[in-house]
Parts: sequence; structure tokens; C-alpha cells
Amino acid sequence: MFAAYAARISPEDPLSALEVGELAEPETPADWVTVEVRASALNHHDLWSLRGVGLGEEALPMVLGCDAAGLYEGRRVLVHAVIGDGEDETLDPRRTLLSEKWPGTLADTVRVPARNVIDLPDSISFTDAACLPTAWLTAYRMLTTRGRLPKGGSVLVQGAGGGVATAAVVLARALGARVYATSRSAEKRAQIEALGAVALESGARLPERVDVVIETVGKATLDHSIKCTAPGGRIVVSGSTSGHLATVDLRRVFFLQQEILGSTMGTRDELAALLDLVATAGISPVIDSVRPFAEVRGAFEALAAGDVFGKLVLEH
Repeated sequence: MFAAYAARISPEDPLSALEVGELAEPETPADWVTVEVRASALNHHDLWSLRGVGLGEEALPMVLGCDAAGLYEGRRVLVHAVIGDGEDETLDPRRTLLSEKWPGTLADTVRVPARNVIDLPDSISFTDAACLPTAWLTAYRMLTTRGRLPKGGSVLVQGAGGGVATAAVVLARALGARVYATSRSAEKRAQIEALGAVALESGARLPERVDVVIETVGKATLDHSIKCTAPGGRIVVSGSTSGHLATVDLRRVFFLQQEILGSTMGTRDELAALLDLVATAGISPVIDSVRPFAEVRGAFEALAAGDVFGKLVLEH
């Protein structure tokens, strides 16, 4: 099969570890089902895999990718990327994402457990659907299950521009929230404002303290996030792109009874609920560009350069 895969591990130069071409069909459990991929999308997880984070030499070569929409037995479907057991598979200590233990989605086909296949409404295109299973699902769980966003509430999204952050802005607006978003880039502030958020420079004072903060930046913004959170509010953390060892003023946390919550990906049921919200609210995921799968290396280069607003989608 034709695939984009990690052929080696390269912490300092991840793109040098990427190969694109024919690859033998990897072994997967016999009772899994095969989805013909029609669209996939990139995530920073793919770059981390090439660096060897969550991916060992023994697993190589590994097909990359977590996001895919396609066809299963003639049905239009979306693929859930979390492989795990229990009522909430994200809490399974043995859980894994596609492209960590099992082959990912950047290929002609992907094999997954039958329960990881969700029917895709005709109103949602393959390219839009391919944006949802990782970044958009992460943002949805942060806002709802973990963040418990109240009706008519307020949200701060730190570091607008990345996949999770842009998804959080669009979803929070669809859920009826007032949304503030920060970025160091004037261009990205203008783009995020066009999505309905009040765009501010990083570290700026907000007009109000918010109910929920979407925190993916980490060390550089966590203190600002805590200061911007209302009494009883929640800071939901799903990433730490600026560093994971942040300083926390515990006095503010306990005096204002704030919560700092971790969040990782989401469940199959949450992905189904997100799909329903996208369909009923007429949401269009934020897409930076759609490219033919043959141009997957160029998409990786754009992701690595950081000059991206929204998702990089590939048509198969």
C-alpha cells in the first residue's frame, strides 16, 4: 500500500525520518475491519512520532496519522483513533493512538476495531470529517466533559492558531459561549477574530474572568490562564508546547477554588456527539489547506515550519 511512514527515529530532524511510498501491509488483529481512506489530516503528534516520542525503534516502520474518513463496506465513515477498553477508553492505562502501536491513517487503508468506525452523515464531506478525530475531539472534550462549560459561559483559548485552539474557538461559539483568544501573531489574531472570538495579544488583560480556559501552550501561558479564570472556574490542559514545567500560584488556585484539569483526546461516544454537533450546527472545520495525498511531504514541511492556521488535510 502507498503510505507516509516513520522509517527511522530522528529527534533533531524529524522530517528526515519520514518516508513516502509503497509499504507492505502491516499485521493487525484478524477481527479488525478495513476502512478505505478518502481523506486524512496531519497533527503535531505525527512530528513527535518522527522524533521518537511515543514511538520506539521496535515498532518501525510505522504508518503515521490519527485522522481519517473513508469507506467501510460502502458506507461513509469516520475513524476513531483511540484504541482502548472500558467505558472511557481515554482512561485505559493501556490505551494507544493509531500510529503508536498500530498503523495509522496516512495510507490507502487503515484497520481498526469495528467499534472505532462511526457512520458519517452525508452533509459532512470527507475532508471536513478528517479534521475531527484528534484536534477537534480534544477541544470538544475539553469544553464539555472536562471543562463543563455552562450555558452562556465564557472561554479563553490560549495560543490561537493551532488545531486544538482553532477548534475550541469554533466549538465554544457554537455552544453559545463568549470567546477570547490570544496569539503573539497579529495575522493569527485577525484570523481568529474572523471566527467570532475577541482576539488579544498574549498575556493581555481580559474584559472578564472566564469560566473555562483552553490551555495547550503550557509554561508560557499557565500563570496568565490562572489569573484569567473566574472563582470556581476551570483551566483544562491538553498540551504544553512552550514547556511542561510551569510555575503555579497555589494561593490563587485554592482561594478562588479553581480547578486545573488534564484532558487527552476523547471517547468514541464524544466523537459521535461532536459529529452530531457539527452536522446540526452547520459547522465548517478550520482548514489551512487541502492537498493531494501525493503531496504529503510538503504538508509535513508546512506543519514543521509552523506557518499553519487550522488543519492540513490530504485527499486520497
